[in-house]
Amino acid sequence: MSPFSRLEIRGLYSSPVALTQFLDEISLGIMVLSADRRVMLLNRALEALTGFVQEEVAGIPCCFVLRSSLCLHGCQLKQAAQGQEQVCTEANIVNKNRQKIPVRLTVSPILDVKGNLVGFVESVEDLRALATPADEASQSFLAGKLLGRSPEMQRILKVIPVIAETDSSVLITGQTGTGKDCVAEAIHHASTRTKGPFIKINCGALPETLLESELFGHQKGAFTGAVENKPGRFRLAHNGTVYLTEIGDLPLNLQVKLLSFLDDKVLYPLGSTTGVHVDVRMVAATHRNLEKMVMKGQFRKDLLFRLNVIRLHLPPLVQRGDDRKILLDHFLHLFNHRFKKKVTEFSHEAKQLLLAYPFPGNVRELRNVVEYAVNMCQGSKIRREHLPAYIFEYDPDALEYEDGDDNGLMASQSTSIEQTQAANWSDAERKMILDAMVKARGRRTVAAKLLGWGRATLWRKMKHYGMES
Repeated sequence: MSPFSRLEIRGLYSSPVALTQFLDEISLGIMVLSADRRVMLLNRALEALTGFVQEEVAGIPCCFVLRSSLCLHGCQLKQAAQGQEQVCTEANIVNKNRQKIPVRLTVSPILDVKGNLVGFVESVEDLRALATPADEASQSFLAGKLLGRSPEMQRILKVIPVIAETDSSVLITGQTGTGKDCVAEAIHHASTRTKGPFIKINCGALPETLLESELFGHQKGAFTGAVENKPGRFRLAHNGTVYLTEIGDLPLNLQVKLLSFLDDKVLYPLGSTTGVHVDVRMVAATHRNLEKMVMKGQFRKDLLFRLNVIRLHLPPLVQRGDDRKILLDHFLHLFNHRFKKKVTEFSHEAKQLLLAYPFPGNVRELRNVVEYAVNMCQGSKIRREHLPAYIFEYDPDALEYEDGDDNGLMASQSTSIEQTQAANWSDAERKMILDAMVKARGRRTVAAKLLGWGRATLWRKMKHYGMES
């Protein structure tokens, strides 16, 4: 155990707080350095980013940990020491897996009570999620889904490099459109299997009669129409990653065969008694509640245990706070560039409508709405009339949730999500009505027209919110 793990912060709270625990709660990577630029402490976020752990780097020069492009020329620590002030620069670092990562490095000198330099504290912000991909056509949606500064998304982004370092099975849960496919792909590309294939298989897209052959392959003559040997998707993914999306739709008989494969990594093609060893990493995803399916006998408990080694739950967009603003701007610039338009912004009214709408289809729906709006807009600003009509005709009471959208969480958590959505929309709708009534100087007919509603609809909603007077 490192001697620094026993350090405490005293006087800040009523009782001492462990310094390492305090630093680990910060989502940015943090490094504490001595005056001679040697590593004293790393927090958990920086361990995840660099791949190095505290015990193996304590006492060594920081240049061997960050391996920044500034280490040879333009060292920030030297600048901070000379000027005794904070220095912030964007650069690249190279992590333990030899991946180059764009970061924002901020170094601050630490002075004792007499003003003498005793060390440094350096924060490292991962900029990958904010960077524009080189191949925008193929990568923009991936980057867009993983954009976000909310605590929920920062947790996901922070843990992906950690997960990628192992070969354990991963189960990704979340509502439709939350970005499960993108997270699965990100895990693959951050792993040592990145040069191997990434094979996606939608368990609900193929009929049961063909699915077994698609997954495990078949021998010539195994069934009518099998005129040649077929390797199957698992074999094609050798030395890479197999991604089973909609795993909840996998038939029970294939669940048994999948469980057998996960246990020994040997597959048996249809019509063959000879097994083939395949080295793949398994990532699965679902929007269904697999625990509930187990209770109903629709999913095998032993398979759930085998897949559920590492579980990642992706939050719905309504729980991601200001991420919607980031995503709206991202997709606006993306489609403006793609369609060669001159659309530069949303009008205030259009943006308020979009921020109030809960997007039950999550990031996928938001992307589609912005694409539609950019197509419809002929000027430089997206206005209300450029949005799909259902955005401002939305009725939260009519929203239907798919069975299993809680993805294995407790029913109370699922209820809480729905209540949050309704509350957010109710507050926003009440504010929209108030703004419209102010603009209309109290004339309900004019206010209803501004909102795009009928007068009866406006009256009904005002009565619902206790705003008749």
